[in-house]
Amino acid sequence: MKEENNGTPKNKWSRIFRKKWFFPAVYLTIAAVLLSVVVWYQNLDNQMQESQQQQDAENYTPQEHTQDAQSVLNQQEVIQMPVANPDQAEIVTKFYDYDAEQKAQEQALVVYNNRFYQSTGIDIAAADGKSFDVMASLSGTVAEVKEDPLLGNVVTLSHENEVVTHYASLDEVNVQAGDEVAQGDVLGTAGQSVFGQESGVHVHFEIRKDNKAVNPEEFFNQPLSNLIDSETDEEKAGTDDSSATEDAEGEDAASEETTEEQKSDASKEEGNSDPSDDTESDESADEQEDPAADEGNSSDDTTDSTTNE
Repeated sequence: MKEENNGTPKNKWSRIFRKKWFFPAVYLTIAAVLLSVVVWYQNLDNQMQESQQQQDAENYTPQEHTQDAQSVLNQQEVIQMPVANPDQAEIVTKFYDYDAEQKAQEQALVVYNNRFYQSTGIDIAAADGKSFDVMASLSGTVAEVKEDPLLGNVVTLSHENEVVTHYASLDEVNVQAGDEVAQGDVLGTAGQSVFGQESGVHVHFEIRKDNKAVNPEEFFNQPLSNLIDSETDEEKAGTDDSSATEDAEGEDAASEETTEEQKSDASKEEGNSDPSDDTESDESADEQEDPAADEGNSSDDTTDSTTNE
């Protein structure tokens, strides 16, 4: 009985080994274990990488380039009309342009004290004639807030590259000098002024570059960089004048060179002249003197004949 009992487990395992499904089952089990280990290792590696990235992001200190970045963003700003709804506003006084047509120039004249003045900006009024909010056309710094007896309340904003915007004929003012304003911030409300009395309730808006007035209508809905890169009419005129001056100086220099060459050629010709030419000139001079001598002799003869008589 003991021998039979001792031989039973071996026979049992032997029978199991002989089964067709035994080794495939073993292989599948081992493959599943290995696959589970690989998947676990990959997940562990991904978790470690994510943890490292999160730690790097928390410890990251950005470099300070705020000023340059702000400058680039400001140049990319699009110049807007200083009103909330441009469709409900109208330009009642235009910017005086010397190259514009006569009708446009007449619309750019301001009458004050029975005299005409050329407008250096534009007057914007609401279609219904009521007051409206005046918005910042560009982001900038409030450089000045003042009350002018002719222009009413005036707000001046300074921008980069010597660009300045003026908002005059304001009724109420919501900002003060030194404030930083963003594009679209309310600066005040439109009002009336003595100088622009014919425009009614309006805002007088100006854009200046390098302290020279430019036509705002030419730069609305355009990036600020276009205004910075543009040339004013005075700069163009100055360039033309300098070119004309340079051309005139070049012509004077060329004429002086031509005169010097003519003088040198003349001196060469005088130096190369033949002595025979001088002899001929002397003979001709003698010939010219002979008639005078002959005239003198004839006058003497006439005198003698008169005396004899």
